[in-house]
Amino acid sequence: MLLTPPVACGITNNMNISAWLKDATKQLKDIGIDSARLDAELILSETLRKPRTYLHAHLDETIDPRRIDIAYARLDLRKDRVPLAYIVGYKEFYGRKFSVSPNVLIPRPESEDMIDLLLEVTASDISDQRTLIDVGTGSGCLGITAKLERPGINVVLSDISPQALDVAQANAHSLGANITTQEQDLLFGQIEPVDYILANLPYVDESWSVSPELRHEPKKALFAKNGGLAMIFRLIEQAPLCLNDDGWLFIEADPEQHSQIITFASNYGFIYQKTRHYCVLLRRRVGAES
Repeated sequence: MLLTPPVACGITNNMNISAWLKDATKQLKDIGIDSARLDAELILSETLRKPRTYLHAHLDETIDPRRIDIAYARLDLRKDRVPLAYIVGYKEFYGRKFSVSPNVLIPRPESEDMIDLLLEVTASDISDQRTLIDVGTGSGCLGITAKLERPGINVVLSDISPQALDVAQANAHSLGANITTQEQDLLFGQIEPVDYILANLPYVDESWSVSPELRHEPKKALFAKNGGLAMIFRLIEQAPLCLNDDGWLFIEADPEQHSQIITFASNYGFIYQKTRHYCVLLRRRVGAES
C-alpha cells in the first residue's frame, strides 16, 4: 500500500505534530469520516506512544521520520475503512482497555447496558456460588467485566472460535480476571448449571445496510439468518437445559427484534423483565420444564 504524505518527498522529514494532524484530519474528512480529528489524534497518539493530551501540548514538536511513515501507513488503513480499534489494537469498554483483533467483534458502548443490568440484578445477591457464562464471548469484554465488577461470581467465557478465545484469555490475564474458558457452540454440551447467561450473538441480517467498517469485522460474529434471529432463537431453545430456576438471560439485539425475542422466549419458560436500549432481560420461570 502506498503511503500518502501531504507534500513533496523530503518535506515530511520536518513535519511537526500540528501539521500531521491537520493533514490526516483533512484526508479522513474528504472521504466522509465524521470522527476525522479524533481518529487522527488516536492514530498519532498510538504511533508516538503518547497520550492525546501530550499531542495537544506539543503541537510544534517535530515527528521522527520513521514514526511519520508508520502513522501514514495506519492512516491509509483507516482510509480503507478499517475500524480504528483494529488499527491501534484495542477498544475501551466499561472504563477498561480490551485488546482486539480481526478475529473478534469490536466492543460497543451499547453492550455496556448489559453490564448495568447485571449489576442491578446482582446488587442484593451476596452468594459466592453463582455462575455466569458469556456465550460467544469474542474479546471477553462482557464476561471479564462481569467478573471484575462482581468478583464473587464464577465466570465462564465460551466461544466456537479458538482464535477468539485466545484474545479473551489474553484480556483476562492482562486485566487480572480469574475466569475459565471453553470452546463450544452456544450452550451445546454445557454440563455445569449456570445462574446468568450473557449473550451478544450475531443479530444482523445479510440484507441490512451496514457501514463500510462493519465489513472488516468477522462475519460469524455479525450475521445470522431468519432476520438476524437464528442464533438467538437457538440459544433460547438450549438455555433451559442448563439455566437454574429463576436464572437470568441477557440478550443483546436490535430494538426492532425485541418483541419477537420476548414472544419466542415465553414458549421456553422465560418471563420478560425489562429492556434497556439494545439489551433484553429475561428470567427463567420457577418450575419451567427443560
